[in-house]
Amino acid sequence: MKPKVGFAMAADKTKYVFDAAALERLAAVCTVVRAEPLEEFESAGARAVLGEIDILITGWGCPAITAAVVAAAPNLKLIAHAAGTVKYMIEPSIYASGIAVTHAADANAVPVAEFTLAAILFSNKRMFELRDRYRADPARISSYALTNEPIGNYHRTVGLVGASRIGRKVARLLKAFDFTVLLSDPFVQAGDPVTEDAELVSLEQVMARSDVVSIHAPSLPSTRGMIGARHFRLMQDGACFINTARGAVVDEAAMIAELQTGRIHAVIDVTEPEIPVAGSPLYTLPNVFLTPHVAGAVGTERLRLGQLAIAEIERFVAGERLEFAVEPELLERLA
Repeated sequence: MKPKVGFAMAADKTKYVFDAAALERLAAVCTVVRAEPLEEFESAGARAVLGEIDILITGWGCPAITAAVVAAAPNLKLIAHAAGTVKYMIEPSIYASGIAVTHAADANAVPVAEFTLAAILFSNKRMFELRDRYRADPARISSYALTNEPIGNYHRTVGLVGASRIGRKVARLLKAFDFTVLLSDPFVQAGDPVTEDAELVSLEQVMARSDVVSIHAPSLPSTRGMIGARHFRLMQDGACFINTARGAVVDEAAMIAELQTGRIHAVIDVTEPEIPVAGSPLYTLPNVFLTPHVAGAVGTERLRLGQLAIAEIERFVAGERLEFAVEPELLERLA
């Protein structure tokens, strides 16, 4: 008998996660109790679904999975999260019920790494500034002047802060270019495979030696505001600061103060708060390229999330080891 599966996510945030081919693949190993995702767990209809399922597929917008939710799902054995971190969605206590948890953070890391690579290449070549100069000066005099400065992507130094799954993917992508790649992460030891792609140095060296600094550290109490005023002061004139990780790892006031000098520039996809306050200089500074937290999976990139979740369900049903299991001790260290 096939295990029964249900969905819990915000339908308007998860378009493209499961296409027809993915649902057909899922139906080969599971019985879908209800194709429409649950967006709450309190109604009688939601409780009825919870009472039947063995597997719950979650995604962005999933309500919190608490001990009370688990109690309403006595047969639940697997939570397969078709999105990034599950850190803010599940209570650690659910592990006591013997429920396995897996997530699609590795699939979500792919577009973030691609976004970061694009940002690095464009930043080193000063493409955003060249765009603005060309708009203001169609004769290209100021544009040509900038092209005679020491810009470009040959023999530049890129510094990565954090050997997360995204940081490691970025390091591998950078091997195809003529870069010196530096890495700062206190948990990386000698012999770690990532040291074949990047030179392990201190955070201060990353900030001081790099033409581009890219942040890939998780948001933890210990990393809150870890990049502060003294770190920004270490950056070279003309260097670029990229953050696709979490806004909370940066002292935003210190970052803005340094950006306002015009000495450095930045590509910022994440902020603290999630949406900058009205009137924030981040919206208007000419040396800031601000994006609305879109480095992760958008549009058809979300298909990878569903495909990874289904692959994990196939392993689970076959009695195989989950490749992307989230163990309780890992939960707090997730981004």
